[in-house]
Amino acid sequence: MIRVVLPAHLRRLAGVAGEVRLEVTGPVSQRSVLDALEGRYPMLRGTIRDQESHRRRAFIRFFACEEDLSHESPDASLPDAVASGAEPYLIVGAMAGG
Repeated sequence: MIRVVLPAHLRRLAGVAGEVRLEVTGPVSQRSVLDALEGRYPMLRGTIRDQESHRRRAFIRFFACEEDLSHESPDASLPDAVASGAEPYLIVGAMAGG
């Protein structure tokens, strides 16, 4: 069971109060987790990644095990701690401005 933490605005959109738990079949990668997330919560499609290119939206970042995975390959395996459910996969809304 994969644990996913969403930013407040996406939790509100999905209608969830806390972290999301997802069943992911096959290799656990950013792509497989996001596919499972969008499959379960279709209202999130297009909010985290572009629907056509599947590239990460500009103000969204991905973290796991205290590492920024935002620029990693979407097909790279996530850390074992995330795959086992010991650690969450974090989707964070980035801040901008000055």
